[in-house]
Order: sequence, then C-alpha cells, then structure tokens
Amino acid sequence: MAAPAVAATSVSQCLRALVLAAGLCACAAHAQEIPPPAYQLAAQRAGIPSTVLYAVALQESGIRRNGRIVPWPWSLNVAGQSHRFATRADACAGLQQAMHSTPHTRIDAGLGQINLGYHQQRYASPCDLLNPYSNLAIAAEILKEQHTSGEDWLLAIGRYHRPAGGEPAARYRRSVSRHLARVQGTRPTAAALAAHQETSP
Repeated sequence: MAAPAVAATSVSQCLRALVLAAGLCACAAHAQEIPPPAYQLAAQRAGIPSTVLYAVALQESGIRRNGRIVPWPWSLNVAGQSHRFATRADACAGLQQAMHSTPHTRIDAGLGQINLGYHQQRYASPCDLLNPYSNLAIAAEILKEQHTSGEDWLLAIGRYHRPAGGEPAARYRRSVSRHLARVQGTRPTAAALAAHQETSP
C-alpha cells in the first residue's frame, strides 16, 4: 500500500514543479529589459527615457542576432534599402559611396538612422554618424526636441520619424510601441504610460 502513496506524492511534486516552471516562464516573458549603458548615458544627458531611445534604435537599426533583435551601429538606409556592415570602416566606405549617387536626404546612418540631409548641422563629418555614442547623442537630442512636456512619448517617437505627423508617423509609433513594450516588459498598450511615468517627477 505504501508504493501508491509514493507514486502519488511524486506525481504531485512533478505537477507543482511544472506549474512553477510555467509561472517562471510567463514572468520572464514580461521581464523588463534594461537598455545598455550607452543608451542610458545618452538618454540621461538629453533628459529622455532610456527605454524610448533604445526602442527607437531597435526599430531603426535592429537586426536578429542569436535569436534576439539588437540595434546595429554600422547600418545605412540608402533610398529605402537597408545595408548592414561588419565594421565601422566598411560602413563609412559604403556611406561615402552612397553620397556620390544618392541625395543626402535619402540616406540614414547609424543606430538611430540619422538623416544626412535633414540633420547636417548636427555632425561635422558624415562618418561621425557611425560612432555609436555620437549617433545616440543626436538621436536623443532629436527625441527631446520632438517631445512636449506632459505628452505621450509615442507622439514624440512618431515625429522623430516624420515631424509632419500623419499616417507614416502613426505606423512608426505602432512599430516602436512593440519594441518599447518588450523593453519595458509591458503590454504594448501600457508602454506609453510607462514611458511617461519614467520621466515624471
């Protein structure tokens, strides 16, 4: 008679372990992802949420590596075509080549995909945009300029992409909100509220 009791206890323990494991997996799926230090520093200097800056970089230059989407510093967008390079030197060469054949307003560079034509006053040399720290500082500055105090950060994110707003800005906001939710460990609908609260006193 003792054997069935032991078997029942073992099954009960296995079921508890499975329930616990499922709970841990569910919690991990909604865990907050802390932006890397470079994003935190640039965001702090500009006075914006680091999660907002990181979510924008994920949208702008994200690539899949080791099963995750991560921003890639040596990224270019030339006339709507994305290009990824292994090194900064390769990206700089690609950028210089693109500048000979493409209007500068159709070239974006770096982590935040800074537009060469519209933001030429923000850099000394185009290849400076391939320096991750410089690029993040510029992206954070643009986001700060596009934000109105007390406003939802997603509106500033939309204007980062298209200052005139409209449907292109709305589409961009929807895309970035998914990255923002992932970083904040929230549902997409709660991402905007969390971004607002991060900078509230």
